[in-house]
Amino acid sequence: VGEQVSLKCSFKSSSPITESLTVDWTYRPLTGGQMETIFHYQSVPYPTTVGRFKDRISWLGNVAKGDASIAIESPVMSDNGTFICSVKNPPDV
Repeated sequence: VGEQVSLKCSFKSSSPITESLTVDWTYRPLTGGQMETIFHYQSVPYPTTVGRFKDRISWLGNVAKGDASIAIESPVMSDNGTFICSVKNPPDV
C-alpha cells in the first residue's frame, strides 16, 4: 500500500515485432464485476483516462525485449483484483 507496484508481463512471439503489436491490460475487482481496460499500448503507451487507475499507471515495458510490464502508483487495498496482460503481434496472437 502506498508504494509503486510493478506488474510484470513477458511474452515471446514467432513474428517480428512491428508497430502492429498491441498490449492490453485489463482489471476485475476482487469483489467481481466488469472487466475494465486500464492500459493500452500500440507504439506508444495509452494509460486509462477514467476510473480508479486514472493518472496512476505508467509503462515499464520494452516490447523489443518481450516485456509488457506496467507500474501502478499509490496502490490501495481496494485495488486488489485480477490483472490480465494480453499481447497481440499480428499475425501471431
